[in-house]
Amino acid sequence: MAFSFFGLALFLVLTLDSDYASSSVYAATSEGVEITYGSVIKLMHEKTKFRLHSHDVPYGSGSGQQSVTGFPNVDDANSYWIVRPEPDTSVKLGDSIKTGTIIRLQHLKTRKWLHSHLHASPISGNLEVSCFGDDGNSDTGDYWRVEIEGSGKTWRQDQRIRLLHVDTNGFLHSHNKKYSRIAGGQQEVCGVREKRADNVWLAAEGIYLPTTESKATM
Repeated sequence: MAFSFFGLALFLVLTLDSDYASSSVYAATSEGVEITYGSVIKLMHEKTKFRLHSHDVPYGSGSGQQSVTGFPNVDDANSYWIVRPEPDTSVKLGDSIKTGTIIRLQHLKTRKWLHSHLHASPISGNLEVSCFGDDGNSDTGDYWRVEIEGSGKTWRQDQRIRLLHVDTNGFLHSHNKKYSRIAGGQQEVCGVREKRADNVWLAAEGIYLPTTESKATM
């Protein structure tokens, strides 16, 4: 069972077929399961329950890069992200993720990376969070440090986390400030440099690769 599940997850990660991305195989798993490299997950903003989301719509200000928002619909396939390591590491698919580890999040549908920089976010004027690059184009603006809240040392689905952007020292953040036009009903996602209740996230729906000793590379 574990082997077939692992193979299915690999297949889904490596395809852009939207029929797979929106199918019922992307189901929430039991609480407490580990988030491992190669897993395809949705991140839920704890306070508002919106999912971290992106789509092929650029910002009309700031960097003009692909926009990132909080999305209210649990079922939307544009809220899936692949958990990746830093480039040129020895990390393998299925390896667990410790608190303090630097990860990258790749948007499943567009293949761009969750990114931040010093541009101002459109609504609140905080640090803009965007999607940038592609499979072969990533830089340190895509690096996020996992900070687990509480005593846990390994990232699990039921643990509250913060994601700290390495370059700007801003926490991935959202709030009830919503867009009215190009992303009507979706809320702003940005970076802020202070720890707040609004920068806590939990792993939600997704395909979670089991912990494995596989020699497959990322």
